[in-house]
Amino acid sequence: MIRGLVAGVFLWTAAMAQAQTTDTATLAEDALARFGAAQEQLRSAQSANDRVKALTKVVTAYEEGLEVMRASLRQLALREGELSRAFADESGDVAALLGVLINLRADASPAALVHPTGPLGHARAGMLVSAITPQMHEDAEVLRVQLQEVSILRELRNDSLSQLTEGLKEVQAARTQLSEAISERVDLPRRFDADPERVRVLIESSESLEALAASLAVMDVVDGLEALPSLDDARGTWQLPVQGDIIYRYNATDAAGVTRPGWLVGTRALSLVVAPWPSTLRYRGPFLDYGNVMILEPENDVLLVLAGLEESYGDVGEVIPAGTAIGLMGGETPDLDAFVENATLGTGTALSETLYIEIREGGKPVDPAIWFKE
Repeated sequence: MIRGLVAGVFLWTAAMAQAQTTDTATLAEDALARFGAAQEQLRSAQSANDRVKALTKVVTAYEEGLEVMRASLRQLALREGELSRAFADESGDVAALLGVLINLRADASPAALVHPTGPLGHARAGMLVSAITPQMHEDAEVLRVQLQEVSILRELRNDSLSQLTEGLKEVQAARTQLSEAISERVDLPRRFDADPERVRVLIESSESLEALAASLAVMDVVDGLEALPSLDDARGTWQLPVQGDIIYRYNATDAAGVTRPGWLVGTRALSLVVAPWPSTLRYRGPFLDYGNVMILEPENDVLLVLAGLEESYGDVGEVIPAGTAIGLMGGETPDLDAFVENATLGTGTALSETLYIEIREGGKPVDPAIWFKE
């Protein structure tokens, strides 16, 4: 009965370990597949009619691939470490057992057959050795499976690192091509032409982001022929304009004691920022200490304020399609060693950049949770 229970526990443990390794391998293979798809999209983008749209998808695909790759490398490292520790423990137990068995000489002389406790003790010792042998086979099988798993995980890790080397280069190349394609774009409809002098006066007279947004809300706009889609059913459907995590929510007080009527989203370096809804670009440029600011108008009396970008794209008055790149976050391109170390250890300044998001209706700020799907 006890041996049956031990065998059952062994099989359950082996099955759970195999399932965990399968999940880890699936995650690694998913990362490799995402990079492969992104590379294929990059090749297709070279001949695409709308290169801005195509390259935006390429950069987004690479960013998603990098996220999965981070998780994959972390899980690979954790699983390999777990197996190495288990291997060390099992190896120690087996070594101790082998040491005992080696000291049992193959001697069939009458003296060797005399057990200190008599014939009964000798018989019991023989039974013990017979019982140990099957368990040793099971332990050996466990070690074999663990060694095989480690080999698979290391192979996946090497494949991931090889793909990652190319991926880090290609995502940066895609960002550069995207910037060039946007600078050459001339096909976006316009709703009005900005008056540079009026914008300059507006900037100089605005002492806060709130004042700037309020002034833009009442500026005259000459509508063009192409109307924007209705916002009637848009509430709660927008995707975040950047990949990241919400650090501070609406009217939350940050570590510096500042309360803002919007969200602060932590992002990775050089993350792509896209328009969540077709919008008129009302303002683009630096403002106070917010860095580059983008103010989009998806509908009259509704403004979407984005602050903290390193680069921004588009001309004031243009109608920006949903999902179109409007800028990049700041930061440095991670090198391979830093990426692998931070991903493996789960350390480093992963979300090193921040994007501030504010939405105003009728000149007043509202909770972005009304509009964005989390």
